[in-house]
Amino acid sequence: MTEIHELTALDIAAAIRAGDLSPTEVVEHSLDRAQRLDPQLGAFVELTPELAREQARARERALAAAGRYDGSGPATPLLGVPCPIKDLVRVAGVPVRYGSAALGDADAPVDDGVVTLLNQAGTVTIGKTNTPEVGLPAYTEPDIAPPARSPWDTRRSAGGSSGGAAAAVAAGIVPMAHGNDGGGSIRIPASACGLVGLKPTRGRVSPGPHGVEGAGLAINGVLTRDVRDTAAALDVLSASWPGDQFILAGPKTSYVDACAREPGTLRVGVLTTPIIADVPVDPSCITAVEETAALLEELGHHVEHAPVPFPAQRWSSFEALWSVLALSIPLPPEAEDRLVPLTRWLREQGRSVSGLDYASAVTSAQETTREAAVTWAGYDVIVSPTLARPPAFIGELRNDDDPAADFAAQVAYTPWTSVWNLTGWPAISLPLSWTRGGAADDPPVPVGVMLGGQHGTEEMLLSLSAQLEVARPWRHYRPPEPPGSA
Repeated sequence: MTEIHELTALDIAAAIRAGDLSPTEVVEHSLDRAQRLDPQLGAFVELTPELAREQARARERALAAAGRYDGSGPATPLLGVPCPIKDLVRVAGVPVRYGSAALGDADAPVDDGVVTLLNQAGTVTIGKTNTPEVGLPAYTEPDIAPPARSPWDTRRSAGGSSGGAAAAVAAGIVPMAHGNDGGGSIRIPASACGLVGLKPTRGRVSPGPHGVEGAGLAINGVLTRDVRDTAAALDVLSASWPGDQFILAGPKTSYVDACAREPGTLRVGVLTTPIIADVPVDPSCITAVEETAALLEELGHHVEHAPVPFPAQRWSSFEALWSVLALSIPLPPEAEDRLVPLTRWLREQGRSVSGLDYASAVTSAQETTREAAVTWAGYDVIVSPTLARPPAFIGELRNDDDPAADFAAQVAYTPWTSVWNLTGWPAISLPLSWTRGGAADDPPVPVGVMLGGQHGTEEMLLSLSAQLEVARPWRHYRPPEPPGSA
């Protein structure tokens, strides 16, 4: 008999509508797994059992009020699905810490827009997930919480900055978790933890009604084990709010429907050369892409090698925008010394960026996007490794003694992901390969493959991803229960 934690988000919602499960049963199962597994994983900074149970009871009252136990239709597509929120986003009445000892732990006064939309879709908030300070690094090792670990090998990092979210989904605590992505922060943990992680097109998921686009690098999304779950979440999150700067055309019907459509014959560009730095790439990552390219050819797509879209030095505009983003953290001067060394170093870099430099970086980012569009005009999708190597070990990237070396190590680890934040185009990491470490008894760990499209092509990416999921299924792969979790 299938356990609750083996079901997808859409499976859970369907079972609740059919009366086979209740929201309370699902929530209690998730809370139990969180309490047992999280001490070994560091997925959560806080569980919210009272809030979760209250929301579950509210979902049950709504079901009863409908007069039949079949839910309330498309308005609640994720009815009763546990979905924790990354601790960079506010949940009313719950502390928000932003992964930092410097920013306090006051209760949030409001729900941010993505939380409102997820609640309206029927999800249940079981807690806040672990994140590094202000979401800046590619690892999740904050000073205020234990590191987030990959359930596949708990010596390894779950990635960052949505590392806690990825650990919770990969361990089967929840089927779906909120995340956000400013330089790869959904796709990096997806690769490290064997998950599906989509960064939508800039403007697809609004930061409203309380936030603004800013530099436009970061966008909200989810981590899941299943392409259709990711599509269902995008259907929910792609609503607009008054005052949005970007309004994009929606899908033909829905993103979930796109998963059931054949993508047609696509022109696929394969890129294993790092874009933003001249760094080595682990053979397992290249093999994962080559095997995916061969599978795409078997599926009837036209596959060829693609060039890098622009010279590596053009990426400096991202560095300028990223450092000014760190500098813009609303921080009282007396709290500066409570920041981690990497954040302080990035803020210092930001202070050296003049107003003219910042304007030039914005212009350069837009010019780089046009250059990439021209270079890749002959392709519908670009396939690359998500990361340059298998998941990093805890503490391997973080370097408090030399923050510049820390940042350089992150660049070497992620030489493709931030390109899609710079352009604002969509990209998705899929768990299409696994590898082992150097020792014979090392457990298998996932290797993500990234598919990227041009502006507004989420339907195509989801359709292609669903086709790959059918051709090379991954949901039957499960990490072991962490030691000491029984």
